[in-house]
This record gives sequence, C-alpha cells and structure tokens, in this order.
Amino acid sequence: MRRTLSIISILLIVACTNSESVEVDNNQLVKVAEAQSTGVVVRNFAALSTADDAVNLAFKISGRVVDIPVAKGVMVRRGEVLARLDERDVKLQVDAAKASYDEVQSRLRRAQRLAEHDAISQQEVESLISSVEQARTTYENALDLLQDTRIVAPFDGVVERTYVDAFQRVASGETIVRIVTPVSTTVGFTAPEDVVTLLAEPTTRFSVTFDAYPDVAFAAVIKSFARTTSDARGYPVSLRLVDVDTSKYRITPGMTCMATVELHSQQTGAVAVPLAAIYAPIGEGDYVWVVDDDGRVEKRSVHITTILSGNKVAVRGDISVGDRVVVAGVYRLADGERVTIME
Repeated sequence: MRRTLSIISILLIVACTNSESVEVDNNQLVKVAEAQSTGVVVRNFAALSTADDAVNLAFKISGRVVDIPVAKGVMVRRGEVLARLDERDVKLQVDAAKASYDEVQSRLRRAQRLAEHDAISQQEVESLISSVEQARTTYENALDLLQDTRIVAPFDGVVERTYVDAFQRVASGETIVRIVTPVSTTVGFTAPEDVVTLLAEPTTRFSVTFDAYPDVAFAAVIKSFARTTSDARGYPVSLRLVDVDTSKYRITPGMTCMATVELHSQQTGAVAVPLAAIYAPIGEGDYVWVVDDDGRVEKRSVHITTILSGNKVAVRGDISVGDRVVVAGVYRLADGERVTIME
C-alpha cells in the first residue's frame, strides 16, 4: 500500500512539473528593441530651379502683329520693345483727337477774350472749359492706345517663349511673349503633408544640390509653400538660395537638383524603430507590438514618416522613446497576449 501511494505521489509531482512547463511553452518567444529618438530626419526631394520673376506679356488691344524682334533665349533689357502691332489706325485716332483738342482750346481762348469785354456769357466759357477737358481726356486715351501697340520688357530678362508669329492677328489679352529673370535663386519641389506642416519651424534646415554642381550644398531658406493642394503628389514648396557666389556658380531656370530638408526629432514627434517591428496586415495600416511591464503585447497604430539608415524607420503614433517593440514574430501575436522576451 505504501509503495502504491509513493508511486501516485511521484506521478502527481511529475504531472505538476509538466503542467508548469506547458504554461511557459505557451508564451510566444519574442525579440524586442527599444524605440529611440530619431535625432535629425533628413528628407530628399527631386527639385527644379525656377525663375525668380516671370511674366506673360500681352497686348491690351486686338490687332495685327507686324514685328516680333526677339526669339527664345534672347537677353532683353528693361524697356526694350518685344512686339509691335500695326499702329496705323491708332495713329489716325491720335491725329483726330489731337486736332479736336487743339480746336476746342482755340475756341476757349477766343471765348475768354470775349468774356473780358462781356461779349459772351460766363456759362458759355464754362461749357467750353468742360469741352477742353473732355477733348484732352480723349487725346490722352488715344496716346495710351498708341502706347498699347507695343509690348516692352518690364525688367532685364530672357525670352522664354514667343507664342505668335509676325502678321498674325491677335486678341487683347492673348499671351504674346514670356520673359523670365536670367539667374535663378528659387527652387521648387513637391512635399508630402507630414513635411509641409513642419517647414516653418525655426529648427528646420534646407539645402540644395544641383546636378551641375554635385559637390556643393547651397544653403536655402523657405520662400513659400502651399497649405492646400489638389495635387495628389503633395504640396508645392519654394526655397530661396542664399549667398550664392555668382562668379563661380551660374544657376539658371530649369536646372535639376535635390532639395534636402532636415527635420529635428522634437519637431516631428517621430521615434525610430527597426523596420522588422512594423506589423502591416493587408488593408489595415501599420502597427507595432509594444511589450508592457506585465509582459503582454499591445497593438499600436503608427505612421511611417521616413526610411532611416540601418534598416530603421521613423514612425509617429501611439509610441514613445523607450517603448519595447517586438522585432521578431510580429505576425504570430494577438493583442493582450503574454510573451517571453528572448535574452
């Protein structure tokens, strides 16, 4: 009997021991890493230099173009004539308006002399004064119209394009020629929303590297950026180059380049985690598994902001520096599951 009880006791001890082993084995073994500060996040964007000033020029009146003395790529000076309309009809209007103005002025002078001898009423004199003002306005308008038969350059620049040929009829407001500044200090690119929201932060830094000068990083500052957009690619951004040595570097509109934006971690609110920590079930977004102090995992939603070096990514969301994230076995876990951390 005693022997039977001893055997039963041994079996119970073995069973308890096996039960404890099964409980430990049920915990998923996971490898973890700590979420870290991203430091400085560097984002690069394909960019293009653009003209600092550009303008489409048009005639204010319709007519027939008789001369376009410029062509694409030609340097022009401020005030230089870029295109002319046939001005013969307008000159006839000017001559007629001038003759009318001279005639009514002569009548006024004659009336004023008569008024000195009370040979004409003051009312007639005032009527002629009004007629002179009207005639002068008509004459000045005709002169303005004559001026409008010419397009002149509003600044020193380069002809980027001409849109019509000589002897072609054009409508008022129709673009005839486009000129741009010959030297560019403006760079344009498109940025995603998570970058645009931080462009105005004082710690954000910008630089530009041109394909023509690959070893030179030109300092830049923010010039403008859109706060709304209908472009699915992102938001238009413009940078202004500063302290460019124009004696060494010639930067013109249309040069390809790379715009670099440096965002600091305190701005981005992002933390760095290994790429392996990202759990991305199809159609459900991106997540990480965070191990709490009780050894249980919690699924937290994150948004990847950029790819970092060393197989890491910067993420924003419900995660902080120091959180322990699972980096191996992420697709075998369930929310709230207890895990065993591999040493």
